[in-house]
Amino acid sequence: MGRRNLRVALLAIEGTNCDDELRVALSALGARAEVVQLKQFERREVSAPERRDLSDYSALFVPGGFSGGDYVRAGAIFAARIRASIGSELEEFVRSGRIVAGVCNGFQVLTELGLLPGRPGGHLGRADAVLMTNDSGHFECRPTFLAWQGGVFAPLHETPRGTRFLFPSAHGEGKLVLGGDAEARLRELERSGQILFRWVAPDGGPPTYPWNPNGSVGDVAGLTNPEGNVFGLMPHPERSFFRAQASDFTRTGGPVGFGDGHRFLEAVLSYAERPA
Repeated sequence: MGRRNLRVALLAIEGTNCDDELRVALSALGARAEVVQLKQFERREVSAPERRDLSDYSALFVPGGFSGGDYVRAGAIFAARIRASIGSELEEFVRSGRIVAGVCNGFQVLTELGLLPGRPGGHLGRADAVLMTNDSGHFECRPTFLAWQGGVFAPLHETPRGTRFLFPSAHGEGKLVLGGDAEARLRELERSGQILFRWVAPDGGPPTYPWNPNGSVGDVAGLTNPEGNVFGLMPHPERSFFRAQASDFTRTGGPVGFGDGHRFLEAVLSYAERPA
């Protein structure tokens, strides 16, 4: 694939553990995907050849894991370190219209930064949403289904609204809770087109547990910022990228080919490589 000029940074600190899965998936789509430690952007404790500039990348992914041990709250330590070190660079990156993505722990980080649901202009700020402990009280690891809600997320604008994707979930703190009047805030996000995905049952119907694995308000599984270039989702598209990753591949056609994560990440990269 002709994407060798599309540089994608996968931001990591201690405790991040899904960065390599995501790197393999994005590299298979032709991108120059690179795991970058936060200190490389901070330009500290690394030699000159290892230093990196955020502005040199076309997209930034914050992958899953348990960054900072998930102490305080999931994603809170990682977010605080980003804010204190490269916060202004990240704001500029967001305002440029480039993609910023958070998967699972990355979604938690972006909410802690105030980028999701966010406010117009791409500014970091006080968090007005949080991802809390699942209603079940334990870690949920299972295949889950979600439906595209339409809205401002440009990479899926050619995809019919309601299209379902199968992405595995693996989280203990995935319940989206909105600040203030939760129902009013949810309606606001619906009107602004910021709800990216909702959990659904396998037949597309209402997602009673375990199809909504955490109890999120409005069955929300993913959000975008008002401009649509920052997004977060709890399930893992990189874990349904190859057919061989599917839990039922022995019963449904074998291990060759790709899963739903491939078509989602392909759409994201196709948007990321558009002319500025």
